[in-house]
Amino acid sequence: MNESIVLIPARRASSRLPGKPLAKISGEAMIVHVWRRALRADCGHVVVATDDDEIADAITSIGGHAVMTKAGHSSGSDRIYEALQRVDPENRIKFVVNLQGDLPTIEPELIRRVIFTLTDGDADIATLAAVIDNPSELASEHVVKIATTLGDIGSSARALYFSRTPIPFGSGTHFHHIGLYAYRRNALARFVSLPPSVLEQREQLEQLRALEAGMTIDVTLVDTVPLGVDTPEDLARARHILARQ
Repeated sequence: MNESIVLIPARRASSRLPGKPLAKISGEAMIVHVWRRALRADCGHVVVATDDDEIADAITSIGGHAVMTKAGHSSGSDRIYEALQRVDPENRIKFVVNLQGDLPTIEPELIRRVIFTLTDGDADIATLAAVIDNPSELASEHVVKIATTLGDIGSSARALYFSRTPIPFGSGTHFHHIGLYAYRRNALARFVSLPPSVLEQREQLEQLRALEAGMTIDVTLVDTVPLGVDTPEDLARARHILARQ
């Protein structure tokens, strides 16, 4: 078995776009597009972790692998950890990618990059960032920012803090956090065992739980931000992008 795996958590519930993993884009469910792009990354086995039969059927009907998980998980991290235990009870997999199921336009290179960031360093967790060029993104609470010191595209650094507000204060470059993670297996096990932290609950950012517990997160600078589908408008954009491709 490959030492790494890509796990895609997917649930039907969504306050702004109900049933979004099954939303059709170019004739296929959105979750299928995400699964196909993960396959193209060639970073190990790709598994969808879900609590919904229709989502699982959308994947298995095209020859993919879906794992049914409990319905009560509070986060995608909890869901993928359960799926990991089911897929690999022998603990042979060392590196785990958590790929959100609402990124149908993600470039496979980003998945490869986050794995490389993890394996090339000594951090517990790896993630990605891009430069914020648009002032409206800097002001938006929906765009998560990272306090870190990155150089050119491809450079990596330790993440110091994540926030929905512009950080750090003052003039200079600001970084848009891309919600794609790679974990060392033991780091994922520790992370899901921790209770929600004070700053995590305040900022509504799960990754702060890791930082508060003394875990380390490395971040690599990339030059593109994948479209996250959260609203009908986002879905229309994704359909337009993929129709052109």
